[in-house]
Amino acid sequence: MSLKWEGVMPAVTTKFTDNDTLDLQMFETNIKAQLDAGVHGIVLGGTLGEASTLLDEEKSILTQETVKMVNGKVPVLMNVAEQSTKGAITAAQKAEDDGAGGLMMLPPMRYKAGDRETVEYFKAVANNTSLPIMIYNNPVDYKIEVTLDMFEELLKCNNIEAVKESTRDISNVTRIKNRFGNRLKIMTGVDTVALESLLMGADGWIAGLVCAFPKETVAIYELQKAGRIKEALEIYRWFLPLLELDINPKLVQNIKLAEVATGIGTENVRAPRLPLVGDERKKVLAIIAKGMRTRLTLPEYKNLQALV
Repeated sequence: MSLKWEGVMPAVTTKFTDNDTLDLQMFETNIKAQLDAGVHGIVLGGTLGEASTLLDEEKSILTQETVKMVNGKVPVLMNVAEQSTKGAITAAQKAEDDGAGGLMMLPPMRYKAGDRETVEYFKAVANNTSLPIMIYNNPVDYKIEVTLDMFEELLKCNNIEAVKESTRDISNVTRIKNRFGNRLKIMTGVDTVALESLLMGADGWIAGLVCAFPKETVAIYELQKAGRIKEALEIYRWFLPLLELDINPKLVQNIKLAEVATGIGTENVRAPRLPLVGDERKKVLAIIAKGMRTRLTLPEYKNLQALV
């Protein structure tokens, strides 16, 4: 499948049983809800997917099973977040063997690589896989920024095609467009500035709260694309308190609680993460409860004519 860098692509959570094994049954329930809502791709093994706690074998199972579940409807991407270049190359090649249609790539983990080291890391992986690659640029959380000058070098690799833009600087969307045109596709990666980024020209949205609210997320994307900004904005304003659950160290626990509320997940997390307790839990549940209580009736958002 040719990978189009556009639309809503959920960074899905990994579902676990009470015995801390992969819960593929609940995982499939969630994937079906995403597909029914009209998402444009599935991203596995990101932060929300608790990648740092997954065994290599589990990543392979998730990739293979998700490919079967989507049955060619949308591309499946696997995240690569490794400590060494050798490990990243191995992970990328394994994802390709398992049937992934693309990669999301973080810079080196733990070691704060310099600009030259970061560029060489990404290029080494790109040169050892045929899969299209999206570079995850999140200097806020991962302390390494991929600058436009670095992208100038990276784009010499034909299969580096997109950026998950998570700098929190909305004007960066315009800078990228001005510098690279359509050569570097932009997927906004921060839920709380997603609509703003799309309106500035981002091609799509790697989303978090979509895990619990797939229809609302896709509706925002499709409505703004069709020029129905007022309707998109109404949903977005309702959504914002929930979207803010994504920009929090406990985003995994927060979003899994939201998935429980909408019936497409459980709150099981893998240690060292633990389910929320006490006042922290009450606060998150109150936000989710208000969102559920005030949930909007969505307009028909599928098959809209895009605004040219």
